[in-house]
Amino acid sequence: MKDYLFAFRSEDYTKPSTATAENAAALTQRWMDWVSGIAADGKLASRGNRLHASGKVVKPKGVITDGPYSEIKEALGGFIVVKADSLEEAAEIAKGCPIFEIGGNVEVRELMVV
Repeated sequence: MKDYLFAFRSEDYTKPSTATAENAAALTQRWMDWVSGIAADGKLASRGNRLHASGKVVKPKGVITDGPYSEIKEALGGFIVVKADSLEEAAEIAKGCPIFEIGGNVEVRELMVV
């Protein structure tokens, strides 16, 4: 099996939340259930983490700017690493991600072993 990164992107990460506490808790539970299901199948390599909305971008010649940029439509909000036999299998696993409920997407990338 190979390791695949699931990078979670959404416009929601760049906007203040308008969800009620109850709706946010329910979505969080769906995320936990989805990741737990992947773990139960023996396919979770790393639970990853959520990412804070603010950060810095380091560019050539030592230039440091604020980032991610406010003008982008979607931002990277977190990641996990799963085990799968192929990119196609990893993409099938990603189809169950709750991020689709809020208009987000999952970028699936194979991790290269060097």
